[in-house]
Amino acid sequence: MGVVHYDVIVCGAGPAGATAAMTAAQAGLRVALFEKYPLPRHKTCGGGTPMVLQRWLYHLAPEAFVEGEVSQIRHTWKFGDAHLGHINPPGCDRPLTLWMMQRSVFDQALAQATAAAGATVCDGVVVQSLERLGDRLRITARPLKSRQPFVATADYVIGADGANGITAAAANLRRYRRVALAMEIEYPFEAGTTALEWGPETAHLEYGAVPQGYAWVFPKKDHLNIGAGVFCLRRQPVLGDRTIVAQLRRAIIGYLEAWQLPYQLDQIQFHAHPLPIWAGAEPLHTPEGRILLVGDAAGLINPFFGDGILHAVKSGVIAAQCLIQGNPTAYSDRIHQEVATHFDAALSLAKFFYQYPHLAFKIGVKHPKGTRIATQLLAGELGFEAIRAKTLRKLRSALIGSWLQGN
Repeated sequence: MGVVHYDVIVCGAGPAGATAAMTAAQAGLRVALFEKYPLPRHKTCGGGTPMVLQRWLYHLAPEAFVEGEVSQIRHTWKFGDAHLGHINPPGCDRPLTLWMMQRSVFDQALAQATAAAGATVCDGVVVQSLERLGDRLRITARPLKSRQPFVATADYVIGADGANGITAAAANLRRYRRVALAMEIEYPFEAGTTALEWGPETAHLEYGAVPQGYAWVFPKKDHLNIGAGVFCLRRQPVLGDRTIVAQLRRAIIGYLEAWQLPYQLDQIQFHAHPLPIWAGAEPLHTPEGRILLVGDAAGLINPFFGDGILHAVKSGVIAAQCLIQGNPTAYSDRIHQEVATHFDAALSLAKFFYQYPHLAFKIGVKHPKGTRIATQLLAGELGFEAIRAKTLRKLRSALIGSWLQGN
């Protein structure tokens, strides 16, 4: 079989990669999308995203992947001191919700839409190498069910292969990474079958169980996604840290015990995954614009919330648009215009929030408009830079007050 040439090869069929491939194919480019695992496949992810995602995927019906909509969040401190916050309190100008989805379903819907747009979708294919070959890029890949590799070439490659993919290394990009860690389980559950008082419209966030992080419960159609994450805010390594892994496990078990949900510890499947947190503006394409990084490969995880689906989709669309417009070297600047100011401010707030979480819980989370503001921040309808100065002043004032009272 001869070498097949494409205008664009996308490595990774997550939200960023599939969106990039679909957008490029819709514009008439010859596109191949390579995915390591056979689709549909399980993907470790909380699976919550603001409904404004639809603005970037306007052609994809939400019914294809949305399992529920969350309109309120129950916040707790060490599984007590509960506060029920409404996303749409009386007087809000525009209703917002958080969509609940399973990544296996979402990613499959994106892959099917990508194929329908005319792209070649190759799942179960491991990308082994990426090399420059004159004015082209050469990818060597191997199907999981074969020992025989094949070669394809492209004018451009979009790296959507996650925090540990080979594209960034091959492009000599993102040498320094700020990586955090999340862990989760899927607990079988059907709404209405237990004595739990909270319905599928309620998500849950827990702030005192994980140092430098938080835990959550996201309701899905047939299970609860129960997870916890810790953020690497001081540049310490977290991957492989047994202490952090133990903390995350304890937080997850803490939810099961607080809710009196039966479990057998040796039967629980814990799934861990790295979170490539935003570490500041940096080049996300090679100097000549032949290789572009999107989504987790580009480190586009919000450093405050740890969410990444919306930013992944945005980056996929922007990367494809840059190629369609014949201006790939504009990509990094366009991503920075979209998220840099927002994420930089989020990072500075996160450092204070996770250093003094109980204070932040009392002052910020339990504020009557706290849940609404948090959802606006998630949706990008409110920028962290717009609230950073005022929020830090309030938190620092409260911190000084608590110190004086303690003395």
